[in-house]
Formats: sequence, structure tokens, C-alpha cells
Amino acid sequence: MSRYKVLTMTIVQLEYLLAVANCGSFSVASERCFVTQPSLSMQIKNLEEELGVILLDRSKKPVIPTEAGQVVIRNARETLKAYNYIKESVSELKGEVAGTMRLGVIPTVAPYLLHRFIPGFVKQYPKVELEIREMITSDIVSALNRDMLDAALLAGGTCPEGIVEQELFNDRFYAYVSPSNPLFERNNIRIEDIDQKELLLLSEGHCLRDQIVELCQARRNVHTSCQFECGSLDTLMRIVDNTSMMTIIPEMATQFIPSERRNQLKTFAKGAASRKIAIAVRRTYVKGSLVNALKDSILQVVGTAAN
Repeated sequence: MSRYKVLTMTIVQLEYLLAVANCGSFSVASERCFVTQPSLSMQIKNLEEELGVILLDRSKKPVIPTEAGQVVIRNARETLKAYNYIKESVSELKGEVAGTMRLGVIPTVAPYLLHRFIPGFVKQYPKVELEIREMITSDIVSALNRDMLDAALLAGGTCPEGIVEQELFNDRFYAYVSPSNPLFERNNIRIEDIDQKELLLLSEGHCLRDQIVELCQARRNVHTSCQFECGSLDTLMRIVDNTSMMTIIPEMATQFIPSERRNQLKTFAKGAASRKIAIAVRRTYVKGSLVNALKDSILQVVGTAAN
């Protein structure tokens, strides 16, 4: 009888373990992995039996890793990183761009950019599987750090250390003003002239809100007062249309404004108000060819590169 035990640990088992650790739930993890919950549970159970330790505390809600689980998960992340690097290296040798790209996109970019580059990207790179999630910046940063996302499209300058941003293009800010607002008759608006009590903002958690608040307060040190907040730029514009309020929107959103309302768009004096749109990845990210393909596809549709 052999004294040696054959190890059968698989990449799939490690992926399932990370999915549960990231999601805190077997059911949610199974949905993310496109597998039934019993199959996912069985794979993790088999891994635990092979290692001789319990990896997940199933009595907790959400499910959390045990002490042994934390050690295994930490090493599993490195193992999967190396595995993905091997696959990408082989693809590059074969002249292919292939693999899965899990992409997070902030809500003030997703509705205005995704439809422009995805059709061309899918056609040009048929061996890449795109998984896209709309998320606010703080959730994107958390997901990147937990290896739940490969990359993200967001406003530049909003990520902490450990996440690398590659600027893509400049996105100017415009005022969208009600015809009943005193500033409607102006072609150019100074930030200092905005009555912040009449300024509609996105709700907390949106980086565009933070950028606009910072912009306004930098020019005039007064408290920002909002009568209404929501998570949709389109909703803010509809409210402006039916009140005497105003809001501030990025240039990419202006393409959806009907011609009869384009006179409500006002530029800012000196043209200094804008944000940078960037691709963000973890500093240790290895799928460089996928990121470059994504970057090229976006720059093709916006028609410009970052300065």
C-alpha cells in the first residue's frame, strides 16, 4: 500500500473558495460562478477534506473564512494570479487576446460609454468574455482589492495606493440649467455665480458628486445645500426640466439631451471644470493584454487619447 497521498486540489476549487469568501454566501457565489450551489459546496467540501481543515465558518452570516481558511485564501489568490499569467502568456505567444475580463464601471460612465465600445470590442476580440458590473467607486476599489474585478472604468484620481490608473480622456463638465433659473440667459457660467441651494447633486457615494462639491467649495467657501439627491443623472435633468433648479453633468451625458433642450447646456467660464476618465487595475494585475485591448477599443470610439 502506498504511503503517499495524491493531491487532487484544482483551480476550480480555489476559484469557488475565493468566490464564497468574497461574496460571504454560498448561494451568491454559485450564481457568480454559474454553477449550482450543491456543486460549489461539494467542491469546497472536497478541498477541506483533502487539506484536513475547515476553511469556512458556515455558522456565520455572512460566511467568513476560518484561521486556516485565511491562510489558504491568501495563497489561493497568488496561485490564481500565476495561473492567469500562464494563460495570458500562452495567448500572447499565439497572437491572441483571450480570457475573462471582469469590469466595474461607475454609474456616471456606464450608460454613456459602454454601448459605444462594447460592440466593436466583442467583434474584434471574440475570445474575450466580458463580465460588467455597474458600481460606485468605493465598491469598485473594494472589489479590485478582493480580486472580484479585473479592471474598472472610473474618474481618475479617486483610487487609493495599490491601484494603478491609466488616464483615457478628458470629460468636461457642463451646467444643465432650467429655463426658469436666473443663469439660463448666460452662455457661460462662473462657478462663483451658482446658487448652491438650487444645485441638484447625485447622492452620497458617487465620485461625481464629490468632485462637484469640491469644485464649488474651492471657489466659494459656503455650505452645500441640496433639496434633492438621487443616483441618476437622467433623473436630475428631468427634475431640472420641471423646476427652477440646475445640475452639473459630464460631457459624455450631453449626447442624450434632445435638440429642443440643448439650449439648457451652459459651458463654464475659463473651461477649467472637468474630470479624467481612467482604467484602474491592481498594481499586481497580470492581464496586461486584456487591459490594453480594452483601452484601445475605448480610445477608438472617443477619438482622443489622454493628455
